[in-house]
Amino acid sequence: MWRVTGDEVWRERGYEIFKAIERHTKTEYGYASVSGVDKEEPLKQNSMPSYFLAETLKYLWLLFRDNDNRYDLDKIVFNTEAHPLPVFKWRKDEIEQFKIPT
Repeated sequence: MWRVTGDEVWRERGYEIFKAIERHTKTEYGYASVSGVDKEEPLKQNSMPSYFLAETLKYLWLLFRDNDNRYDLDKIVFNTEAHPLPVFKWRKDEIEQFKIPT
């Protein structure tokens, strides 16, 4: 949302999420899953899912990197693992062949 709106409230909220991750999930060897996120001190689990690094931290990195227009959101989309992929465009012959409404 920050990339689309430029509204700093999204970065502020992201920073609060980052601080909560550091405060409640950081361990000596990584970051723990937690249960009871509605509690003042959630219970740490003995696991760290791979998607935490692949998704959560990548989205935070994207949120806080300088807006250098490297990621033109008219030309790329991020999948659920936060990998940038080009936006698919139908070719004219495909539109005609498959009768795709425009």
